[in-house]
Amino acid sequence: MSAEYAASLLKRDDFWVIAALVDGQPIAGLTAVVLPLSRSELAEVFIYDIAVVPTHQRHGIGRRLMEKVRGLAAERGIATTWVPVENEDIHALDFYRSMGGAPSAVTIFTFSGG
Repeated sequence: MSAEYAASLLKRDDFWVIAALVDGQPIAGLTAVVLPLSRSELAEVFIYDIAVVPTHQRHGIGRRLMEKVRGLAAERGIATTWVPVENEDIHALDFYRSMGGAPSAVTIFTFSGG
């Protein structure tokens, strides 16, 4: 990703980046986007990615990132936050369940190219 593209994302009010640092170095991060709904005058927060450096996993850092993004959403009156998880990713499924997340039976289709 180019520096210009990263800067353009970071300028957006609807694109959120939350990082956890140790001694000024990133050890974890979360990216999310606010999605306006068309069925009502509401928005939802879609979490793109959450990652914690392996040596810092199982210390509550991912949980704190999730709590932070949910708190930011609540401050803006956004009640729903969601994240897709691949069914094979047992660790992610367990993590989101432990956070009180409820799985939804959906299939997401992806399309490449034009």
